Amino acid sequence: MFRRTFLTTAAAGVGLGFTALRAQAATLRIGLITPPAHQWSKSAEALSARLAAKSNGELTLNVLAAGQLGSESQMLQQLQTGALDFAFLTIGEFANRDADFGALLAPYLVRGIPEARRLLAQPTATELLGKTRRMGMEGLGFGLAGMRQILLRRPAVTGADLAGRKIRSLPLPQELDFWTKCGATPTPLPLPALYDAMSNGQIDGMQIDYEGAWNSRYFDLGQEMLASDHMLFPMVAVASARRWQSFAPEMRMLIAAEITAEIENILGAYETLDPAYRGQIEATGFAVHPVGPEFFGDAVNAWYDEWRVRTPLLTSLEAEAGRR
Repeated sequence: MFRRTFLTTAAAGVGLGFTALRAQAATLRIGLITPPAHQWSKSAEALSARLAAKSNGELTLNVLAAGQLGSESQMLQQLQTGALDFAFLTIGEFANRDADFGALLAPYLVRGIPEARRLLAQPTATELLGKTRRMGMEGLGFGLAGMRQILLRRPAVTGADLAGRKIRSLPLPQELDFWTKCGATPTPLPLPALYDAMSNGQIDGMQIDYEGAWNSRYFDLGQEMLASDHMLFPMVAVASARRWQSFAPEMRMLIAAEITAEIENILGAYETLDPAYRGQIEATGFAVHPVGPEFFGDAVNAWYDEWRVRTPLLTSLEAEAGRR
């Protein structure tokens, strides 16, 4: 409905209130930690072009990718103070502040990108998006990256083979708990340190999507990828609440509509990107072996038993995903 209203308004007038937009002609900034080759960074560049075109050049969006503005924690603080206008952030910083966001990382909550895409449009995800206001941000939508796989320096025939292995994880209670229940040793590391850590044996493996494994050539450092699809990995598109409230209504309408459209492009892209990147990895002769939840033994069910109590919102996500 929002998208349809925007288009109708734009078609009825001369370019959707350009008089108001000219009064607020601005150079804005969007921050990301992903490198330029990543789909999120490409989509941010596409968003910049869309806003320039739709505003007749009145809005300039500078894309600051690859952590140019610091870590996601630092960018979140910049959003809160109004020093940064927009960001595409991983779910991590939100889950660290509100455990309900971490429920989206539930193992085997969805089976692939199409189901993930549908889940992120359901009421529970919308409720989570509204919680960003308590953190000084305006949530504008959920995107995602590819499904999570497991890249290992040494093969694992069964889940028991993961016992004691150091698996790179995000420093989130939900992820740390999953790998602990699997018998592995979760090892949080920042993304820039990942290649060297895998190369020198500081870690024995990582959970990673096909895109990251291919673009950063992490698979050159391992012997096997377990095609597990065990977690989705959401992205949250946010605006600084301070900056958002300072924009004229026409400007907010334009930006929200174009971000919504670009998020849809991201969601659609990964339905193609995941199998394409997997195919490229397999074409090199690298071993890619599919595994399901049974590979992890009792760990998946044990995780749900605990986190349904710790984050009751998880049961709503399960119902919307068709898992219950």
